[in-house]
Amino acid sequence: MSNGMKQERNKLHLFLICVALVLATIIAFEPVRHNEFIGLDDDLYIVDNSYVKDGLTREGFVWAFTTAHAFNWHPLTWISHMLDCEFYGLNAVGHHFTNVLFHIVNALLLLLVLNRMTGRLWASAFVAAAFALHPLHVESVAWASERKDVLSTFFWMLTMWAYVRYAERPNIGWYLLVALALCLGLMAKQMLVTLPFVLLLLDFWPLGRFRLKGQSFCNSVLAVEHVSTRRCILEKLPLLILSAAASVIVYLVQESTGLVKSGLQYPLTHRIGNAIVAYIAYIGKMFWPSKLAVFYPHPRGDLPALQIAGAISLLVCVTAVVIWRIRQRPYLAVGWLWYLGTLVPVIGLVQIGTHAIADRYTYVPSIGIFIIVAWGTAELLAKWPHRKLGLGITAGVVLGVLLVCTRVQLKYWQNSFILYERSLAVTKNNFIMHNLFGNKLFENGRFDEAVMHFDEVLRISPQNMKARYNKGRVFLEQGKFDEAVGVFGELLRIEPNWPEVQNYLGLAYARKGQLEQAIKHFAAALQLRPDWYQTYNDLGLAYSLLGKHELAIQNYKKALRLKPDYHAALNNLKIALEEQSKINSQHKKTNEKN
Repeated sequence: MSNGMKQERNKLHLFLICVALVLATIIAFEPVRHNEFIGLDDDLYIVDNSYVKDGLTREGFVWAFTTAHAFNWHPLTWISHMLDCEFYGLNAVGHHFTNVLFHIVNALLLLLVLNRMTGRLWASAFVAAAFALHPLHVESVAWASERKDVLSTFFWMLTMWAYVRYAERPNIGWYLLVALALCLGLMAKQMLVTLPFVLLLLDFWPLGRFRLKGQSFCNSVLAVEHVSTRRCILEKLPLLILSAAASVIVYLVQESTGLVKSGLQYPLTHRIGNAIVAYIAYIGKMFWPSKLAVFYPHPRGDLPALQIAGAISLLVCVTAVVIWRIRQRPYLAVGWLWYLGTLVPVIGLVQIGTHAIADRYTYVPSIGIFIIVAWGTAELLAKWPHRKLGLGITAGVVLGVLLVCTRVQLKYWQNSFILYERSLAVTKNNFIMHNLFGNKLFENGRFDEAVMHFDEVLRISPQNMKARYNKGRVFLEQGKFDEAVGVFGELLRIEPNWPEVQNYLGLAYARKGQLEQAIKHFAAALQLRPDWYQTYNDLGLAYSLLGKHELAIQNYKKALRLKPDYHAALNNLKIALEEQSKINSQHKKTNEKN
């Protein structure tokens, strides 16, 4: 067969694989069209975010680049959500569709980049398909507010594609395109800070821009220039500067908002122990993706020493083997170091939030493990006479199982009720999920069930103030005003500058008929949150009930200045003005008689 015919056949195979990959991913993620927004972050990012809901506006564009909202700095992510609202409004289907679309494009780009670098179409196809269909990636795709994962990975893949072209034809144009793609990715999510490190790995394998002495294995089919290790490192320095700048920005944002947990809450020994175990836990979930949850509680110091020691031993052994075989099997080292390195920003050495691990964090790191599996299995069975048939059947079965598991996992993301309930079913001592589920039950009027979950939070974490606060809200709705006053009063003794508690304590006193006490706490809440239009309305009602209509009118007007279409305040203002008019008329008649 001539080279021309062979190339045409390869192009046809590549096209058919791309079509199959798109169709398989659509089939896997089709259930997402039934999914709603969930109550975890989707409110912060989309549903209750006025800048995002208004679509793409000049004010929103400026806000996207200057805000630390949702404890992060990712302007391109905000802009992408604005564009979704521009087209779909608050229709969750549209937002999920965009995530799926990015996921499909990411898988296609991964296939094309790997195939271009290695010429190994079927191995590249397996890696891309495993990436596209793995249920661990459901969280990144089915969670609307995790747009930052799929969007930043899109720029990750574009950066790799531009870098491959730069390796083929080194010039300033391609290098600037690499830097631009990286910069855009960092503005979607700072997970890309490790990308310069990955590009250095690709220089070694499969591009083969530099080699170790005695290295005998390189998959590159590209005509790349062999350069020194020193040059490869120096090329990454400007990219590392971009990554460092993005890291500093996001760290300062998260520290200022309190998301970075202090060493007192999570001592270094606890963080290191959890990080070591997490590396093994993620691999376990890649090979056996069961009991997946939206939140896994941090064990703090409760990890058994034997478990930590076992994880350390396994990590050291695998690392030793891949280094030992680095010259003969460089893909092992590249895949393993890809996995280890890309997880560093989120492995928990700097603790962000209260979780131990998160499925979404495997979105890019899993590629390294998939590379090891694809290339390692093919080489392991190289001498088997039925290798192609055996590999094809095995890959088909594995990918089919992953597709089915992804469809099943997507059903747990239909709504907050199902998602929270599932998380509680597959995790232990998950006080965060108990609190969230209790809130959801409270919103739906299931007060007794809500209290059960808040009590469970307090069993696990006796000092949890959020659970106490939520119990107070339930008591208020149940008409247990004395109990509500007791709960909110105790919380204020611990944290006097908590505006929500001041407000709810005011409501509890108002419903007890103790209006002077209610006014005192409403005023305290407004000192802490002067933009709280609902509280101005509640304060106005309290003054109205005391017959102080002028003060009531003043507060209703303040509420309306903050929210002109606030119908409750409009109605109350109308009533107060009528009452004030009646009183003035009576005074006038009285004065005339006198």
